[in-house]
Amino acid sequence: MMEIYTVQQGDTLWRIANRLDADLAQLFLANGLTASSPLVPGQALAVPDRFFQYIVQEGDQLGTIAARLGVLAQALINANQLRNPASLFPGQVLFIPYRNHTVKQGETLYGIARTYGADMGAIMQANRLPGTALSAGQVLRIPAPRRPVKEVNAYTTGFGAAGTAEVYQLGPYFTYLSPFRHTFREDGSLTPLNDRSVLQAAEANGVLPLLILANFTSEGFSSDLAARLLRNEALQETLISNLLATIRQKGYRGVNFDFEYVYPEDRDRYTAFLRRVARRFRPEGLLVSTALAPKISGTQPGLLYEAHDYGAHGAIVDFVILMTYEWGWAGGRPRAIAPIPEVRRVLDYAVTVIPRNKIMMGAPLYGRDWRIPWRAGTTARTISPHEALSLAARYGADIRYHPTDQAPYFRYTDASGQQHEVWFEDARSMRAKINLLNEYGLRGISYWVLGNPFPENWVVQQALIQARKR
Repeated sequence: MMEIYTVQQGDTLWRIANRLDADLAQLFLANGLTASSPLVPGQALAVPDRFFQYIVQEGDQLGTIAARLGVLAQALINANQLRNPASLFPGQVLFIPYRNHTVKQGETLYGIARTYGADMGAIMQANRLPGTALSAGQVLRIPAPRRPVKEVNAYTTGFGAAGTAEVYQLGPYFTYLSPFRHTFREDGSLTPLNDRSVLQAAEANGVLPLLILANFTSEGFSSDLAARLLRNEALQETLISNLLATIRQKGYRGVNFDFEYVYPEDRDRYTAFLRRVARRFRPEGLLVSTALAPKISGTQPGLLYEAHDYGAHGAIVDFVILMTYEWGWAGGRPRAIAPIPEVRRVLDYAVTVIPRNKIMMGAPLYGRDWRIPWRAGTTARTISPHEALSLAARYGADIRYHPTDQAPYFRYTDASGQQHEVWFEDARSMRAKINLLNEYGLRGISYWVLGNPFPENWVVQQALIQARKR
């Protein structure tokens, strides 16, 4: 089974690998480390499952990997839904569907199953065993533990070479890719987006692209822009026609409406607009979805929340993305970006009004660095998980893990004497989120946002769920 190891004072990666009986090279790759990478006390390391996960190394080819692991190459292709088996990337996490085990004298089926973290009944079924008796020298096929199949969405804002390369590399882990964003003008036309290369990368990995449409202007999300649309049915028809034309031209497979700060009085108009979109999109086999603010009740006050009718959206659209993050927002006090108790409160309400198989739970792939003591009007800096680790190493900070929020954090003092507090994501916090997804039986998970190096997350995801490919 995949493990997560918390670094202790004086640890080295070599000692950790020996202690855990882990492959040192695999440990480096799983955590994006190099020989010069410092380890920080409290840092969480993703330790790949030595039986059922393999991290692709430089120069690896699928055939040599399969031979080394003793599995069929086609079995690896099928288990990992590889569209182009000849193009593997260093750091790519492969799920191994089975391993072969030669029975030694005195071994029992129970003991073998425990060693591999496998189900004894599944081993018996895979090998058509009439009973539990084994013979020395007998070769058993050990099937990997079954993982729930979930849909996975990832937003991206990177449309250059680096962003495109990231989609090529991470595409095997996704069901959907959501390039952020298109918006619309007052005449119902769409603003352009230079998304061609990331759409090609998505297609190469069998990832369905979703067109994100937001009520966005140069000043941010606009309540007035949404109102102009929602209060004019003729304008809506024009916009929908333009959406369909763009989707057909670019090869999108559906639309996700990210309408934020909609006036409360436009709540029912937003619902009616979604019904109009669904009537036009469904005959063409296109998906309709929405992004929703994280509400804990149907009467929650506030401009961000009131126009988002959870029950109506759940009835109309194919799925919703709950934006269960940003409690630790850039303009607010230091805290976890997505504290588990807060996420639970949103899910507890959501599942009462939206079918579970229509809920995508949001998850952040970033952290924030606040100056403390915190003062109103200051803005935290958004950082990647690995940038957080670099800060902790540079300033000699030990990383702590909040047991309730289930998120890592630390404090440091910079060269100017300014104190900081950092909250971010690591392998432990992402495991907690994916476990929550499985516990609630939701449709899937939606990441905001690519562009932040976080290789540990994909090791965790591959161990706990299988991304659905449509």
